[in-house]
Amino acid sequence: MVSGKAPELRLSPPGPRAQEVVARSDRVVSPSLPRAYPLAVARAYGCVVEDMDGNRYLDCMAGIAVCSTGHCHPQVVRAIQEQAERLIHICGADFYDPQYIALAERLAAITPGSEPKRVFLGNSGAEAVEAALKLARHHTGRPYIVAFFGAFHGRTMGAVSLTASKPVYHRGFAPLLSGVVHVPYGYCYRCAYNLTYPSCNLACVDFIEEILFGKSIPPEEVAAVFVEPIQGEGGYIVPPDGWLQKLRALCDRYGILLVADEVQSGMGRTGKWFAVEHWGVVPDILCVAKALASGMPVSAMVAKESVMTWPMGAHGSTFGGNPVACAAALATIDVIEREGLMENARRVGARFLENLRGLAEELAKETPKSPLYIGDVRGIGLMIGVELVRDLRTKEKAKTEADQVATECFRRGLLVLTCGPNGIRFSPPLVITEAEADTAFGIFADAVRAVRGM
Repeated sequence: MVSGKAPELRLSPPGPRAQEVVARSDRVVSPSLPRAYPLAVARAYGCVVEDMDGNRYLDCMAGIAVCSTGHCHPQVVRAIQEQAERLIHICGADFYDPQYIALAERLAAITPGSEPKRVFLGNSGAEAVEAALKLARHHTGRPYIVAFFGAFHGRTMGAVSLTASKPVYHRGFAPLLSGVVHVPYGYCYRCAYNLTYPSCNLACVDFIEEILFGKSIPPEEVAAVFVEPIQGEGGYIVPPDGWLQKLRALCDRYGILLVADEVQSGMGRTGKWFAVEHWGVVPDILCVAKALASGMPVSAMVAKESVMTWPMGAHGSTFGGNPVACAAALATIDVIEREGLMENARRVGARFLENLRGLAEELAKETPKSPLYIGDVRGIGLMIGVELVRDLRTKEKAKTEADQVATECFRRGLLVLTCGPNGIRFSPPLVITEAEADTAFGIFADAVRAVRGM
């Protein structure tokens, strides 16, 4: 069980060292990389990030849900060091690397479903999605893929074709992969059909069968449905109960593969190894990355053995399943299990959600100078989203204000990121304590009130 007090934060405006790093970056680094705020990191430990000038911040983004065991967990660091002394690279695609095999065995054991599984290791979430995309088409012999509006599956050509969260990801890159069709997600706060759950009877799933399949695409030509069990960059959107189950049943009716993209929601973040487990759904293919190795680059595409039918040479990776990254992943799984981090995610996440919902009620009663409210609080475990609106009745999106709140959090010593056009996401390391979560909540509440002019 994780316990302890909140860290002492140290704050001042970005100093000369940080400014120098920013200036150097502006000269040589690709301008395509987005920057949330001028943070130049020197080191990090647990839930604390320290910048080049000695400022300390409480981390509630974990490198975009990556550092699950906290920054530089001693057991993970030791595993990396020991493996680096023995073997750094051998290419698990051409030779038999025991670390690659050991990680594949562990993943096959913890991913949902009792059917035998096979595992392919890559370097990033996008690579896992690309592998799943290729496997789905190869196994089924079908051309079409269904994905969802609001989805983020990566930025490589196939993955970005599935992505539909921001136009910037597509702008200037057409033509994208053919055969990809997007449909509305189970986003109850902003239902695409202006219906109300549960009386809607999950019409957003029926739309796929009745309209998409009934009027446009033959279901027998659809290879797979790609879905984030909880949408990440789209807004940390949790679908309603029954939605994933109904989607699974739809796929079963037409022999369509269900691919769960757990790149952001997996590895204990929601209080279970994988988010699909909250609804008892077993996907045919599952993609995992981000938190798999506490910051080392490794990803996995896990498929039912009956689905992974491609022949030798059909797909591979030079660096995928690197021995050092695999050692870090194995240590990460051990830490999550031994330190009870999934239970911690459930307990601290529930406390955080309760506090945020209480804040939403308080803000609704206040009269601010600048209209800003919490329209929706949603999440499971330590995957929590707050949607900001200018009007509780019309749900007008507070897009500019969301960016302002994130910046105000940074100025006060809290690292958070936006998600969707008007949301703030909380995805701290799974080692976060109740005291740290309470500190983060207090800073966030102050930041919202600052933007409201109160």
